[in-house]
Amino acid sequence: MTRRVLPRLLAAAASIAAIAAALTVVAGTGFAQSNTAAQANYAPTNTTAPAVTGTAQAGQTLTASQGSWTSDSTATYTYQWMTCDTQGNNCANIANATNQTYVVQTGDVGKTIRVTVTAKNASGSTSATSAQTGTVTAAGSSSGGGGSSTTVLASTIALPNRLVIDNVKFSPSRVDTRSTFTGRFHVSDTQNGRSVTGALVSLTALPYAWAKNASGEVQTDSTGWATLSIRPSVNLPLGKHVSIVMFVRARVQGQPVLAGSSVRRLVQVRVR
Repeated sequence: MTRRVLPRLLAAAASIAAIAAALTVVAGTGFAQSNTAAQANYAPTNTTAPAVTGTAQAGQTLTASQGSWTSDSTATYTYQWMTCDTQGNNCANIANATNQTYVVQTGDVGKTIRVTVTAKNASGSTSATSAQTGTVTAAGSSSGGGGSSTTVLASTIALPNRLVIDNVKFSPSRVDTRSTFTGRFHVSDTQNGRSVTGALVSLTALPYAWAKNASGEVQTDSTGWATLSIRPSVNLPLGKHVSIVMFVRARVQGQPVLAGSSVRRLVQVRVR
């Protein structure tokens, strides 16, 4: 009896040992993957985008704020300035522009500028990019719009200073077809009446079923104007002497949508 049972027990013990060894290998691999994933989660996380302050004009100095970040350990920050087209796209790094400040160059005139901030800690790095500035102007020039002779970046507007939608233009001035038409909205500030560049403007048509905003949210240009396309629907009643009412909002990127320095205004265009 003992001669028959003992070999079986030894074989069973060997099998259990082999299974335990295999499980240890699998478990070890799993733990390593979990640790790697956990470490990746602790790279810095951006909670408020960086911002650029200063005048977008040749010879002037722009300053980058690093924005707000969360990090499990002390983070370090690096900067990279870029030139972009007027919509903030097709950006290219500016050589050697890696400080927190940047002196605008003559070659930047006609372009916009953005900055990318990279936060790095022991677990990794993350980058975030600011909104673009207004279009860079030549040294000594000034831009008009809405009755003001100077401009200011939206990113520098903070309470108690607020945005104002102070001028509205529709083209055509009256709607008599269901073709897309445009609305132009000028934004200034309450403190000095300056044209605001880089403010975000959007609109909602009322009733909703009559028309819609075909442009989304648009930034004001170097003169403080934002141009939006409004597309009437088949439900728009033509020839009945009604009006399309529009809820227009201007805000500063990074500030609360319904608070901060934002502004709202009701406007309308006649339908005939």
